[in-house]
Amino acid sequence: MIDRLIISTHNRKKAGEMMTILSRRFPSIEILTLADIEGAPEPEETGTNYAENAAIKANSAHAFTGEWCVADDAGLEIDALDGAPGLYSKRFGGEDLPFPEKMAKILSLLESAESRKARFRCDVALAGPGHETKVFEAICEGEIAKEPSGAGGFGYDPIFFLPELGCCMADLTADQKHQISHRGKVLKEFGDYLATL
Repeated sequence: MIDRLIISTHNRKKAGEMMTILSRRFPSIEILTLADIEGAPEPEETGTNYAENAAIKANSAHAFTGEWCVADDAGLEIDALDGAPGLYSKRFGGEDLPFPEKMAKILSLLESAESRKARFRCDVALAGPGHETKVFEAICEGEIAKEPSGAGGFGYDPIFFLPELGCCMADLTADQKHQISHRGKVLKEFGDYLATL
């Protein structure tokens, strides 16, 4: 079992869910972020899909630290918008546009849409000493709500409606979300693999 893992982001809030899920499952592993490592670079996400972006981030962190590094890349895909915002979910409408305004923009684009089907997709990449980069993927199917709901989660969670639960992702507790979310699912699969190292 490895004893230290670095989440390849400087954004502690973004790393929060990963840290919570992984530290609960692997209490003996010390989990850090790039914010804990002086001078660690933040690479350009130049991939053409989530898997490539996750691998770019994990490999960059591993090249700098020489340690086991994990990174994720995720996005919201809306069928009526041809899969947008997708890879550009964070930058949709402009990098500095706050999420409430990004969501309002999506809701206005979908006003006359027949289908509101959507999914969250998350890829996680692991890079480590003498280890070929490995990527895991999971999705969470749902649809776009007519209006935001809930105060939990982050990003697009308030407009991501889960028909089987009858509520939005942001209405769930953190533990409920981790059970069904794209990130929760992919980190379970990732954790199963990590446990074999």
